Amino acid sequence: MNTWIFLRGLTREAAHWGRFTTVFQQALPRARILTLDLPGNGEHRRQTSPLSVAGMVAACRDERVRRGIETPVTLLAMSLGAMVAAEWARVAPDELDGCVLINTSMRPFSPLHHRLRPANYPALFRLALGGGTAEAIEQTVLRLTSNQPDQLREVIPDWAAVRRHRPVSAGNAVRQLLAAARYRASREAPGVPLLLLASEHDQLVDSRCSQAIASAWHCPLLMHPAAGHDLPLDDPRWVADQVRRWLSGQPGG
Repeated sequence: MNTWIFLRGLTREAAHWGRFTTVFQQALPRARILTLDLPGNGEHRRQTSPLSVAGMVAACRDERVRRGIETPVTLLAMSLGAMVAAEWARVAPDELDGCVLINTSMRPFSPLHHRLRPANYPALFRLALGGGTAEAIEQTVLRLTSNQPDQLREVIPDWAAVRRHRPVSAGNAVRQLLAAARYRASREAPGVPLLLLASEHDQLVDSRCSQAIASAWHCPLLMHPAAGHDLPLDDPRWVADQVRRWLSGQPGG
């Protein structure tokens, strides 16, 4: 049985995987799926978020040990979580069997205006500072991260409940944003198998960021033609199928 650890992105937590974990389990029935929350999010919301991706990696590795999760594991991570996964693979490749990186971006491969589309800056800073009802905030998040906000609006009540019960502080949101902006990956590819997945029409992070990483690290990249930034939300079955094909050595598509 292969152990998978899922890592979410900026200010998000394990609960935001939603039905994706079930879909993934159906596609890979022998997988053991675990989730970790980054410091400042979810069950770790009272912790101070590190100002560096390296600090987040250290926290995740410590939690793995604390929970008795044996290595090697495979990481599936998106956005900021994928930066954490890439850095984890760099500093401790012996702990990992591989990484699936979803809709991420990194220096030095992409400029800032590709890593975070400028049109979204005002909305993101408003989200970081809070204000408005939990439902209104999560509607904005869904609009930014999904290309099917009308079809998927049923997630709003669950997301709003998460925000009310396990809120991320404005300070931690800003610290995570700074950590992501400052992170600089190695030009040399991590020493573990990698799969990149990206959304061609990601409205938050330009898909050219994933293309640049794939080119620099000479690793496979599969592009979804329609989904938004939260690819596991918009098309969970596609993600699970691409991972299954990758593991079996079949071409993706």
